[in-house]
Amino acid sequence: MEFTIFYDGACPLCSIEINHLRKRDHSEKLGFVDINHPSFSKQYPNLHWQAMNERIHGQLADGTWLIGLDVTHKAWSLVGKGWLYAPLRWPVIRWFADHFYVWFARHRHEIAYLLTRKKRCENTCESKLR
Repeated sequence: MEFTIFYDGACPLCSIEINHLRKRDHSEKLGFVDINHPSFSKQYPNLHWQAMNERIHGQLADGTWLIGLDVTHKAWSLVGKGWLYAPLRWPVIRWFADHFYVWFARHRHEIAYLLTRKKRCENTCESKLR
């Protein structure tokens, strides 16, 4: 596994994106950790749930952490679709994209409600969206 993504499994939008990544991860380069799973705090006692919940986090095999859109770009790159998110990492666009992402992450449950009529999933969305 090259990259582990720590995501909010109770967020409908987050779960949809994770399921799209799972379907495209034919080489099994990605690992997925739902920070809302009951075993999260036991498996990762050194990680602070609140910080992990504020933005998506990812950890490379060498231990390096990525946050926000860097996680998204890395994950999609590993499944051969990095070009979709590459413009968001270009210098001038990156600043705006990162600021928008922070706003989006903070309001993702309200945005999810507008788009899916679900603010949060009961337990997690994972099993319901596969």
